Amino acid sequence: MRTVTTLLAGDHFVRNELLADSLSKLADVSFDFRRITLPWPLTPYGRVAEVDEASDAEDQLIEALDGVELAITQMGPFTERVLDHAPDLRFLVCCRGGPVNVNVQAAIKRGIIVSSTPGRNAIAAAEHAVTLMLGALRNLPRLQRTLEEGEWRSDLYAYDECGSELEGATVGLIGYGAIGRRVARVMLAFGAHVLVVDPAIDPVAPPDGTEAVGLDELLRRSDVVSLHARLTDDTRGMIGAEQLALLPRGAVLVNTARGGLLDYEATVDALESGQLGAAAFDVFPAEPVPADARLLQAPNVVMTPHLAGATRQTAHRAASIAAEAVAAYLAGRNPVGLAQ
Repeated sequence: MRTVTTLLAGDHFVRNELLADSLSKLADVSFDFRRITLPWPLTPYGRVAEVDEASDAEDQLIEALDGVELAITQMGPFTERVLDHAPDLRFLVCCRGGPVNVNVQAAIKRGIIVSSTPGRNAIAAAEHAVTLMLGALRNLPRLQRTLEEGEWRSDLYAYDECGSELEGATVGLIGYGAIGRRVARVMLAFGAHVLVVDPAIDPVAPPDGTEAVGLDELLRRSDVVSLHARLTDDTRGMIGAEQLALLPRGAVLVNTARGGLLDYEATVDALESGQLGAAAFDVFPAEPVPADARLLQAPNVVMTPHLAGATRQTAHRAASIAAEAVAAYLAGRNPVGLAQ
């Protein structure tokens, strides 16, 4: 039986014991585990050298990687400097939707295969997006504040004050990957009409009872818009003042994808003017949100601190997908989430 020296660089979400348990279920292989625990999420991630969204732990990784063939992490900063100190490393699994905290080209140059765990948080993120959508439509934070302040605001039942329903509404989804597809199924179950825009969709035969349209048409027709696109050079800033002006007055906007997709200053302007009736956000252009951000004072906003993927099932799923990737690597097959 082959023994593989393996570094588990977990954290306080994707824990090392979850990774070890999933790997230990693999047949015909044993693992010599080395373990380090990175500080996320108790300490926020950030940019480390040339990689993004990583824990500042280069030195800790370098100390642990000598003789390691296989490494699994979520927030470990696999920078060029770290990779220079990992001469035996051959396979690296990043427990994320993509290996943003890995210098992939530097790894490939050194003969290291890199994979990720796509879809690990799709269920959690989709459910959170729907939760935020409902919270914005019914203005739940405002209602809770009235009770906390000792008020009983039955006047909020008034026509001009009450919220809206999803049944019969038109919901536009920008991005139709694993998360967007799940949100669409829930919206259809609520009785909404669902518009989708994604370059991968065949507009002649849109999936799952949805309607594929262009971005401008989606914006003009949607009562609710939810962002699920990846942040790329092409999508950065894709929703700004011009796009917000296309929405029906009083529409609701939800962003659980990436803050860089949206012009938040223009969004606050739209909220203050009433062009947007409400908005809900789990992601922001700067994280943590600055204390003086206009968004914190904007009306009719629901906010959570980038926690859409934070469920225990997500952590278990990440460990399981990582183990499947390791099994593929050991069998000489391409793992899921192979980075190129």
